[in-house]
Amino acid sequence: MKAEELRGKTTQELAEDLLELRREQFSLRMQMATGELSRHTQFGVVRRDIARVKTVMTEHRNAAKSAAAKTQVTDPGKSE
Repeated sequence: MKAEELRGKTTQELAEDLLELRREQFSLRMQMATGELSRHTQFGVVRRDIARVKTVMTEHRNAAKSAAAKTQVTDPGKSE
């Protein structure tokens, strides 16, 4: 999973991807605990994918906040 691919997704799609990755991480953790995990590197890959999804979600949230701040019209004559 690449960050470029994730940036094209909506926030809802990212949330679904995050949930799926968390479930996969849980499954891998249980396999590791029972000794059934054959691909130890997969655990690190899933962890990094989770971090990528969360980073892109934060980027989306910050972009929305900055867009909202730019569209707010303030009254220059009003003193606060």
